[in-house]
Amino acid sequence: MTMPGESEQKAGEPAAVEEGKQYHVTIVDMGKQGDGIARLQGLVIFVPGAKPGEEMDVRIKKVGRNCAFAEKL
Repeated sequence: MTMPGESEQKAGEPAAVEEGKQYHVTIVDMGKQGDGIARLQGLVIFVPGAKPGEEMDVRIKKVGRNCAFAEKL
């Protein structure tokens, strides 16, 4: 299910983010392991050490099928 303002990625479409690239995100939630969670175009991005409400630049370290992992810059 797609939330308002988000788009669902379809097979064959490029990922919402690319490994090694930088993005400006807002942390909107906290994951079960304590990582901050941001979303870009519906893709969940886990950011270790980030807290809800923080805005920051991140670098994508790994992109999976349904999520990505990033580091704070």
